[in-house]
Amino acid sequence: MTVEDVARRLPAGSDLRNLCRSLAMLDAILSPEWESRYYSFNATWGEGEEMASMRNGSGDEYSIVFSAAGVYIRGFGHESPMSPYGNDGEPWPGVIDDVPAVFRPFVEEPAFTDEAGVPVVTACLWRTPTDMRWQHGTIEFPSHQADPDGSAELFHLLVDPSPEAFQRFAEDYYEISVHLEAVSALYALRPLNQDLVSSLNADLTLADLAEDISEIGYPEAC
Repeated sequence: MTVEDVARRLPAGSDLRNLCRSLAMLDAILSPEWESRYYSFNATWGEGEEMASMRNGSGDEYSIVFSAAGVYIRGFGHESPMSPYGNDGEPWPGVIDDVPAVFRPFVEEPAFTDEAGVPVVTACLWRTPTDMRWQHGTIEFPSHQADPDGSAELFHLLVDPSPEAFQRFAEDYYEISVHLEAVSALYALRPLNQDLVSSLNADLTLADLAEDISEIGYPEAC
């Protein structure tokens, strides 16, 4: 899989935003300790901007910025042959060369670059409100690589937006049984209540999640 395959399978902007909020809320319930989480969502990341992110603790990460300009996605596979650190400290040709001017501030965003200002990126996509599909650069990928830009690992829960996919991931990662109906409810953005929380984590209360709910912007039952 490459960014080209991701572009064909990724949900549209609003659906992707909802999916990212669901992933973040599920992770907050299953993993109250921030350091152990994969997925997060900040509904007030910047003025008029929201950001979804993934970090697997081993160096792989993505950031997705939702703004009035559209959606900008940056992914980094730390073992990818397309890493800037295996390419003389420069992003792989084509990965960010064609990013439109409206998204260039995100390319150079300090949170997405290293200490030398090099964009930490191996895969990049974007979509403006007028785009009919996801866009990406024109890239000559390294040959004989099953996942040259890290897309398969980075975006697997985004290109398979099913509750079953999250259940498989969570049961493998957290080594616990995960209630599929509860996952489905959060994927549908059903307002959060104590019964729903308890079905995923019996040791957690709705009050414990107040800060996460606010940060994610997830709907809560009245």
